Amino acid sequence: MTADQSRARHFTGSCLCGAVRYEVTGALRDVVVCHCEMCRKSHGHIGAYTAAPNDALRLIESHGLKWYQSSAIARRGFCGECGGTLFWEGTGRDTISIAAGTLDAPTGLKTVVQIYTEDKGDYYELDAAIPVRRE
Repeated sequence: MTADQSRARHFTGSCLCGAVRYEVTGALRDVVVCHCEMCRKSHGHIGAYTAAPNDALRLIESHGLKWYQSSAIARRGFCGECGGTLFWEGTGRDTISIAAGTLDAPTGLKTVVQIYTEDKGDYYELDAAIPVRRE
C-alpha cells in the first residue's frame, strides 16, 4: 500500500455512460496488469485492475450492470449500456477486482506487477519497468 492509499479512504468510479456507478470505502490494492487473452479480449488491450474487499464496494447505480461467467473460476462485470468493463470476481474470493481505469482521479495508485506476460499480444512490448510475476 502506498502512502497516498493509506490516507485516501474513499474512492468513486463508473462506466463510461454512468449506468454503473460505485464507491469503495477503505484502501485499494495497487494495480496489477494482466496480459491474458481473456483480459485482452474483454478490454480490447491489457487488463489493469486494483482490488478491494467485497464488503468495501457499494454500487450507487447498477441498472446497467451485467455479469458474464468468463471461466469456471471467475465472472466479469460490465455495463450493458456502454459496454465498459468494470469488475473481475473470482469464485470464493473475499475481494473484487476493479478495472483501474473506471476509478475517478485522484487514486494514488501505482502499477506494481504484470501477470500472464507469456500470453501478451504480439503488437506491443512489455514495460520493462514493471516487475513480472509468473502465474
